Order: sequence, then structure tokens, then C-alpha cells
Amino acid sequence: MQASELNYFKEILESRKKQIETNLSSVNIELNQLSNLDLKDEGDHASVNNNSMVESAIYEQQTQELKEIKKALLKIVNGGYGICEMCEDDIGFQRLKVKPHAIYCIDCREIVEKSN
Repeated sequence: MQASELNYFKEILESRKKQIETNLSSVNIELNQLSNLDLKDEGDHASVNNNSMVESAIYEQQTQELKEIKKALLKIVNGGYGICEMCEDDIGFQRLKVKPHAIYCIDCREIVEKSN
């Protein structure tokens, strides 16, 4: 992969990383606020539990994406970015444009998804 392409993906990944870190901070604040509410009845408890579950699911998903982004940024530094972890072929440019932190090419991703 050319240096200009690596810089392109690095910028995208760093931008998304900052966005996720901001989101995670906001979710943490919201979860803390939900846990500190003075709840009066069962309806309040149900509403807070529902909101808490949604916030927790978002937090987990974004935490996983952040890990994948950090791994991709490390690969850019170490020279392994854009190479499928399963077959070691290049991951297509268009695939990386859609998911810059992809670790599998399209074919291997399908194999992994079917086996899960």
C-alpha cells in the first residue's frame, strides 16, 4: 500500500478513534447519572434499567470498535495494515474505505461469520 493511502486511512482511523473516545466519555457520564437518580416508583426503575441496558450495549460495541481501531493504527506503524489476518492477501481498498479497521478480506470475513 502506498504512503498516501496509509495516511488517508490513518487520518480516518484517528478521527473515528477521537469520536469514539468522546462517545464513551459521554456514555460513562450518562451511566453515572442514571445510577445516581432518586427513583420513586417501579416505572422509574424500569425506565432507568432500560436506558442503562441500551447505554451499556452501545458502550460495549464502541469499546470493541476502539480496540480494532487501535490495532489497525498499530498495523500502520508496523507495516501490516491492509493485510488479511487469515489468508494474508491484501484487503481491498474499497473494503477498507467502508471499514478501515477490517482485519479480514471479504472472502475470509464470510468464512469467519459462517463459522460463528
